[in-house]
Amino acid sequence: MIELNTAQIAEITGGRLSASAAAETRILGVDTDSREIQPGWLFVAKPGEFSDGHHFLDAAFAAGAVLALTERTTRDADGKEHPAVIVDDAVEAMGAIAAHLVARLKARGARVVGITGSAGKTTTKDLLASILETTGETVAPIGSYNGEVGVPLTVFRATEDTRNLVIEMGATGVGHITYLTDMVHPDTGVVLCVGSAHAGEFGGVENIEQAKGELVEALGADGTAIINLDDARVARMRERTAAKVIGFGIDAESVDGIDIVTARNVEVTAAGQPAFDIVFPDGRAFPLASGLIGRHHVYNVLAAAAAAYAIGVDAETIVAQLAGRGPRSRWRMERTERADGVSVINDAYNANPESMRAALQTLAELGVPDDTGTARRTWAVIGPMLELGEDSVLEHDILGRQAVRLNIKKLVVVGSEAKPAYNSAVLEGSWGDEAHYVETVEEAEVLLAEQLASGDIVLFKSSNSAGLRHLGDRIAQSATAATAPEETIR
Repeated sequence: MIELNTAQIAEITGGRLSASAAAETRILGVDTDSREIQPGWLFVAKPGEFSDGHHFLDAAFAAGAVLALTERTTRDADGKEHPAVIVDDAVEAMGAIAAHLVARLKARGARVVGITGSAGKTTTKDLLASILETTGETVAPIGSYNGEVGVPLTVFRATEDTRNLVIEMGATGVGHITYLTDMVHPDTGVVLCVGSAHAGEFGGVENIEQAKGELVEALGADGTAIINLDDARVARMRERTAAKVIGFGIDAESVDGIDIVTARNVEVTAAGQPAFDIVFPDGRAFPLASGLIGRHHVYNVLAAAAAAYAIGVDAETIVAQLAGRGPRSRWRMERTERADGVSVINDAYNANPESMRAALQTLAELGVPDDTGTARRTWAVIGPMLELGEDSVLEHDILGRQAVRLNIKKLVVVGSEAKPAYNSAVLEGSWGDEAHYVETVEEAEVLLAEQLASGDIVLFKSSNSAGLRHLGDRIAQSATAATAPEETIR
């Protein structure tokens, strides 16, 4: 972390020092989780939906914290005030500290890249970070830290030597991304797609488009906006920015004469990994085989390449860093090959209609017969897509029908919110033992333990809180499979 002391934190946040806080105490790190605190760190006592960080102050100081950021005066078991900077809002104070640190970084020449979109943010962030690491110290979020708490926590990991700061930006309402851009002032902004994730919270897809476009609106004339030309809602964001625009897409054509990074001759290997020719704005083309699973990841690769190109990384380095690179963050089309011949694809960190359809399409492609005419039995274990609002029933209904039309051999629907997918699959013609509905993750686990067989491919996909990612981990680590299926799938 870029060094700060207690007095500086009080000044930045407008907070007041508790009686026991020493103004010159050096702060070496920051966290909101008392279990992650290390000696010399600041603990942010953030009130949460389910717990209040103020209840964990003693644990944080026992772990080595030297200061807390609190919203009230607190005392230890002996009645002594905790050393603290006391503020009105701990989360807003975190943002103020982060903004101060970003300003110091940018004064030293650091570059800030913001990435947003309804799907693909984390994968694109990981790909871009892997490229930028070749140019100097690069800091990117751990996992999917992308909100009003996650963005500051990412910034706090930067040091005086950080050259590149990659920021993932999520939102659940109009104005949320503006709050983040006001904090980090990106030089480059990447918009991947506008889907229906969180449509219920946003109040409609139009508001999602408005919110995602806040990133390119924040860019100055000396910045660069990286936009998906294959997504009509994103493509028209070029009219909302003063920045230079670079587009990306599959077989994309330049719009309004802007530079483009495009993929041509896209194929998917037997392992489900896309391979294509990537073409840069200067016209040079390079063959590129990705280590990611799923055709939809072509867009994430192109976005990362376009952002790196805009920053000034040469095309050869970009291609070398992207070639064969798989997922860095957990539960993103994460493939495990069990010793018994079962393949597990765990993509259950997040879900929305667009990413669900892409995952099912990938599963279907992996089940296509090989040169001998033998196909692998495909399983889709799906949980609810949350935060879809009034569209929830319709979108789950569409999902079940798609699974049948893609000829997914086995469908397991978990949880009442996802049940319309099971109902529609049955209506579409999937009956008998082809489609299953279970109320709980535990029931799904029993079913899979009994029926998975050597050669099967099983996909886990749901919104984060549904818990299917943990089921996917347990199934991936399971040592044995059931007997071979009765029929040979051809």
